[in-house]
Amino acid sequence: MATHLNTLEFIVEQLGGPKQILAKKMFGEYCLYMKNKVIGLVCDNTLYVKNTDAVRAFAPELKLAPPYPNARDALKIGAEIEDSVWLTELIAITWKVLPVAKTKKKKIVKATTKPKARKRTGN
Repeated sequence: MATHLNTLEFIVEQLGGPKQILAKKMFGEYCLYMKNKVIGLVCDNTLYVKNTDAVRAFAPELKLAPPYPNARDALKIGAEIEDSVWLTELIAITWKVLPVAKTKKKKIVKATTKPKARKRTGN
């Protein structure tokens, strides 16, 4: 079951709105970014936050669950999603401890020119 757009919009608003959080559609679900760092996923209308020691210390009550089959476990946010102050703090902690995303270097493709056709001389 895919995430409903109104659920995604609610989560983004709870986290500070589109000026703070960018949601990108991926494989029918959504990846959440904050200042170019992936902070979590929204899958099946549920928010999953990256599993870090700092987040587990802040919210030990959160359970681990995979956001989709064969995925790494993430912290599943349930009813806590209603508390925007708590949720914003959780996301700030998550963002602070995550490394800066590696930027992919674009492969430079050199333009090649076609070899000029040779004129045939008559035999």
